Amino acid sequence: MQSYSSAFVLGSTTLLMAAALTAGCASRHHELASDSISAQAPFSRTFPGSGDAVCWSVKRALLSQGYMLDRATDNGVMTGTRDFQPDPKLNVSYHLQTSCADNRNGTSIVFVTATREDSQLQKMKQSTSMGIGPATLTMPSGSAHVLGVVRRETIQDPGFYSRFFALVQGFVDQEQLAQHPRDTRDSRAAAADGQAQAAQAQARTP
Repeated sequence: MQSYSSAFVLGSTTLLMAAALTAGCASRHHELASDSISAQAPFSRTFPGSGDAVCWSVKRALLSQGYMLDRATDNGVMTGTRDFQPDPKLNVSYHLQTSCADNRNGTSIVFVTATREDSQLQKMKQSTSMGIGPATLTMPSGSAHVLGVVRRETIQDPGFYSRFFALVQGFVDQEQLAQHPRDTRDSRAAAADGQAQAAQAQARTP
């Protein structure tokens, strides 16, 4: 009877531990799932201007940073790749995919997602098979160095996207200046006159 009770207690304890472990895993899974969605939007920015002008500014921003653009399959979608080697045995690739769309209200929105991929030079053994039919002998024939992916991740740093959007904004401003040079000069002159009048009024104030 005592043996049966001990077995029952041991079995119950095991079930409780398994249930707790399952609950913990489920809770962790839910936590990870909830962390993947955020109210903050570092991957998008709204710019003044038409879709054509803003998309052209995005393309200029990518080209100015040395990104090689792939042939676009959809309107408003661009993909660029940039490679560099911080170490002779390490190759780092940045992949940027951007999408821009006209909001039909004088503004356009740009979405961008960046990924980083690290590839390292690795030694891979090679072999040669000799024989006919089932009598086949495989022998090592040397080794070769190949690039193998060792890391791949989506860039989460908000500063990275802020710098990209700031670069796009600079080209958007250039597009607006080229399209409306007179309006831009008039607005700048009016702003300068306003600042001068404000300075004079402040100087007259006792």
